[in-house]
Amino acid sequence: MKVNKLEDLEKIISKENIKQLEPMKKHTSFKIGGPAEIFINIKTIEQLKKLLQYCKENSEKLTIIGNGSNLLVSDEGIKGIVAKIEMKEIQINEKGNNKYEIIVDSGVLLGFLAQKLLKQEIQGFEELSGIPGTIGGATVMNAGAYGKEIKDIISEVTAIDYEGNIHTFTKEQSEFSYRHSKFSSGKYIILQTKLLLQKGKQEEIKEKMNEYAKSRKEKQPIEYPSAGSTFKRGEDFITAKLIDEAGLKGYSIGDAKISEKHAGFIINKGNATAEDVLKLVKYVQEKVYEQFKKNIELEIKVI
Repeated sequence: MKVNKLEDLEKIISKENIKQLEPMKKHTSFKIGGPAEIFINIKTIEQLKKLLQYCKENSEKLTIIGNGSNLLVSDEGIKGIVAKIEMKEIQINEKGNNKYEIIVDSGVLLGFLAQKLLKQEIQGFEELSGIPGTIGGATVMNAGAYGKEIKDIISEVTAIDYEGNIHTFTKEQSEFSYRHSKFSSGKYIILQTKLLLQKGKQEEIKEKMNEYAKSRKEKQPIEYPSAGSTFKRGEDFITAKLIDEAGLKGYSIGDAKISEKHAGFIINKGNATAEDVLKLVKYVQEKVYEQFKKNIELEIKVI
């Protein structure tokens, strides 16, 4: 690695926020992934703008991540620079008529936001409270749970393009659909998401959150590392049901295993490699197609 590359980066981002050959398994919920050539924590928009400019001027490959809860990183790791967005401000503005506008930086964890809203007695976020990602990642993929998608409460999204220009998109302009948005193309990096919520009662909000947490614990293999639901729901079928009916629950390759608790999850039993997971994905896709003539697609992102 060019020494001057590190020196250049240290001029725009403080030294303690830059690491070399950082294992990506430390930054993904799957606990899988080889090293990032250079790993940077981004704390401000200013730092991000400077980094984008540096990458553009030096033709440097840049990969942006949030909490890594929907990622499978290859065993070889990631070339170039990986930047983790760690901007974490939350603004709560009262709008009258018991309505609130919440402006959330993209690095805020959904669970943290849910707790803050609970304290402020603001309802409408309970279904999403157990999703283990950041608001940025949730916005990109229009994350959802228990019949609610994040698009249902979004009013506006602020994002930056790779030229360093900042854009604001309305909900309509954000083109949300099932596990997809305008931002899924990777042309923008989300900076902030604006939510519209309303006043609620603390006991009722807490009760709902507890109910969803209990359900998640009972039905999902949260005791093992995973990237959440591995496969997308089909248009006219429930993917997990087909995997189960194909007799694949508990099937494993290496340390990657189809969860016995929920067939839609691939879990890491301990030392799974990305190769184990991808082989298992391919096997599941082939078996489901063989039996049901249905193509199942990945919900997780492979880097």
